[in-house]
Amino acid sequence: MKKEVSFFVSPSASPSLPGCIALLIALQVHRLVAAQFRVIGPDQPVVVSVGAVAVLPCRLSPATSTESMEVRWFRSRFSSVVHLYRGGRDQPGEQMQEYVGRTQLLKDNISSGSVSLRIHGVRPSDHGQYTCFFQAGVSSEGTLLKLQVTALGSDPHVSAEGHQDGGIQMVCRSAGWYPEPEVQWRDHRGQLLPPASEKMFTDTAGLFHAEVSVVIMAESNQNVTCAVRSLFLNQEKTATISIAGHFFPRVSPWMVALAVIVPIMLVVIVLSFCRAK
Repeated sequence: MKKEVSFFVSPSASPSLPGCIALLIALQVHRLVAAQFRVIGPDQPVVVSVGAVAVLPCRLSPATSTESMEVRWFRSRFSSVVHLYRGGRDQPGEQMQEYVGRTQLLKDNISSGSVSLRIHGVRPSDHGQYTCFFQAGVSSEGTLLKLQVTALGSDPHVSAEGHQDGGIQMVCRSAGWYPEPEVQWRDHRGQLLPPASEKMFTDTAGLFHAEVSVVIMAESNQNVTCAVRSLFLNQEKTATISIAGHFFPRVSPWMVALAVIVPIMLVVIVLSFCRAK
């Protein structure tokens, strides 16, 4: 932010040495106040796993001591304080409750304008944008950074839940993912199988749990795979299961014969009864 300052010298006033010195000092002070600094952060998101320590880099250019400046790290609003340094000390009383005791301003290079923020025990709720903001007098500047939180969940657990529509219903479950994963059922050729049902929910920690079912038919190849993938990390975990043919519901030939013969006999009986009348 730049403050405009103007100076007026009367035409009738004769310049004097003290006046010239005062004017030069005023112009120099104005130049210093109006000087702009840039705040520099990473161009790419900072990627950190759940439970790990995140370091968000931030520095001034040109390199300038920030010991006497206000350094504010905040989220979506100026008042959503993640960490505040003012008056030469940290101000923990200004922080949002969820960051109390979890942040640290790295001051080793504060004299050269570097004030990276360390966040301990990263949570899914820490995911998103942060602003690194400096203020020195009437001059202020900031920059946006993004923290990308990730978590690879558990290996898929596959179980048979019973017979359905002439096949076997298989359910794939996996927990502890962030962000939301993609879940696929595939046959032995790698072709996708249409899911019978899909459930995705988060636990109290904000991690995603997946539960996706599929119905495997007897005429299909019984080797099937459940794959749970993190699209951001481009990593997946899989579980493959082979279903023996005798587990599929079978119709006895006698049952087929009865299904054909009984309706015919009923028709014959009804016709005979009608003729007898």
